[in-house]
Amino acid sequence: MQQQHHSKTYRLLYIPIVFLFLLSFTDCAKKGRPSGGLRDTIAPVILRSVPENFTTNFKNNEIRITFDEFIKLKDVSKELIISPPLKYPPEITPLSVSKVLKIKILDTLKDNTTYSFNFGNSILDNNEGNLFPNYKFVFSTGSYIDSLVLKGTTIDALLPETEAPTTVVLYQVDKNYKDSLVFLEKPTYITTTIDQSNSFELSNLKQGTYQLIALKEQTRNYTFQPKTDKIGFYKDLISIPTDSTYELKLFKEVPDFKPTRPKLESSNRISFGYQGKTDNYQITLLTPMPEDFQYRIIKQPDRDTLNFWFKPKITKDSLVFITKNKLQIDTTTVRFRELYSDSLRLTAINNRLISLEDTLKLKANTPLTAINLEKISVVNKDTLAIDFTAQINLKENAAQIIFDKQEEQLYSVTLRDGALADYLGNTSDSIVFKQQVKPTADFASLQLTLDNTDEFPLLIELVNEKFKVVKQTYLESNSPVVFEYINPGNYFIRLIMDENKNKTWDPGNFLDKLAPEKVVYYPSVIELRANWSWSETFRLK
Repeated sequence: MQQQHHSKTYRLLYIPIVFLFLLSFTDCAKKGRPSGGLRDTIAPVILRSVPENFTTNFKNNEIRITFDEFIKLKDVSKELIISPPLKYPPEITPLSVSKVLKIKILDTLKDNTTYSFNFGNSILDNNEGNLFPNYKFVFSTGSYIDSLVLKGTTIDALLPETEAPTTVVLYQVDKNYKDSLVFLEKPTYITTTIDQSNSFELSNLKQGTYQLIALKEQTRNYTFQPKTDKIGFYKDLISIPTDSTYELKLFKEVPDFKPTRPKLESSNRISFGYQGKTDNYQITLLTPMPEDFQYRIIKQPDRDTLNFWFKPKITKDSLVFITKNKLQIDTTTVRFRELYSDSLRLTAINNRLISLEDTLKLKANTPLTAINLEKISVVNKDTLAIDFTAQINLKENAAQIIFDKQEEQLYSVTLRDGALADYLGNTSDSIVFKQQVKPTADFASLQLTLDNTDEFPLLIELVNEKFKVVKQTYLESNSPVVFEYINPGNYFIRLIMDENKNKTWDPGNFLDKLAPEKVVYYPSVIELRANWSWSETFRLK
């Protein structure tokens, strides 16, 4: 009996131990971060505004908007659009978090004017970052809210895609308006394009006559800076109200001609740089020189620079020049100091791997004047001599070595000492260039047929995904276009309506109200593969 009692006692002692053991498992199961319930996905809600949105006869200098939860502002300096713009930006708080968005106006507001503050995507709740998108606070200093609207789209005049966002502005045309205001003063109304659609809407407008302009700005100051900004404009003035929609083509203007200060680059060369486009930049030396003095003026390829090459070396302290471009005439002095002389250097323009249609071009840093064929040789991989011709391309300042080629053949082009000579009397050093001809099967070809077009001449360009021109041709009448030896890849085809027949695309000019030349892209990207011959019909609308 006593033994049974002890056994029962022991069992009773086990019960709390087992209970504690099970409880420890329960605690382990509960470890971890609490879920906190469902995630908040609701945007902040406005409880009240002082004054109310769309208030008229606004006289305050402060606006307070109270939300139902704590908010924060993100990139408000970039997102906030105030139309019409203020001379002094307002103070916008909170700087951290608050339930109250406060706008303190530091500028003097115009009479009888409707103002809008569009916060874009800058307002978020503090906890989950839920966006309160495109919040717009509107008020009028007059007795009514202006409610007229203008809509449209922006496109890039040269490229198939337009980088967003773009600023779109209106200047009111009154007795004080002149086109030069776009360079100096902020506009009457401002908005930005919406996402990637590049559409825009200018709202809360007053009835009147306006100049419509689009700007792709580097610095957001709402004025046109030709050196950095793209501009698009509607040629005619616009009367509001209107039901029409407008398309604005963005382009980068060629700046007005402006010479830079000449610079002594070496003991035999002075560079005359400039900005802008010129076809007749003239340089005249005024300083009397000895009879044996000679000079040559050559445009530097791919740079807005004219190089004044001269010989022999000058012992004078300075030279005086007159430069002239149309009606702009300047007198300038170039002072001399001890500098090195330019030596002749050659660089192969072509890649080592070439196609059957490529020609070896050797670009020179000094003006080439002579070529000695006896000091040049071309051999194949079996060291058999290959017939060739050679010539100097004065426009590119390059020597061209021309010979017949075969697929998958390796050629060595050897220039011995003195093969090329330049204007300064320098001769080239001995050098060997290797040219490996790739098989035709490594390339693609494209045949293009134009349909439904009668606008000529046309510049047809094949451009890669970075919009660099790979192939081009010029058509003065309709005929098939064939591009051969194209490296595999994705390409765009674009047609340029060459109105002034200068064989290049010309952008527009705002002050001259000159639109950019029309550009049309084939409607889709073309994937060209190796050993493919692609045929396309480009039907213009």
